[in-house]
Amino acid sequence: MKFMLLCYDDEQKWERAGNAAMESAMREAIALTHELAAKGQYVLASPLHSPKSASNVRVREGKRLVTDGPYAETREVLGGFYIIDVKDRDEALAIAARHPGAKFGGVEVRPILEIEGLPDR
Repeated sequence: MKFMLLCYDDEQKWERAGNAAMESAMREAIALTHELAAKGQYVLASPLHSPKSASNVRVREGKRLVTDGPYAETREVLGGFYIIDVKDRDEALAIAARHPGAKFGGVEVRPILEIEGLPDR
């Protein structure tokens, strides 16, 4: 069985801890991914850019509505995760608007933060 581990962070605590603490945590996370890879348990991992970089796409009455920044109504929960490789944000937003979930909830579009040191897939 495959699982996705969604890591939710308190950004204010990380800001107070400082860059050294963040860099140490990244090294620890990278070491964990190497350990999992050695055991054949690693599939894919990547941190995301800040939620401030996110966009939420909704389709209402056939019209695409884009809200910048994280926004989800309390009754909505994360139901899936896609990784797509597109030329720009506009193309990503267009794809999100085509997802059926955008009609009844929302599809958050967020750039993936690429970091060095993670194992290859």
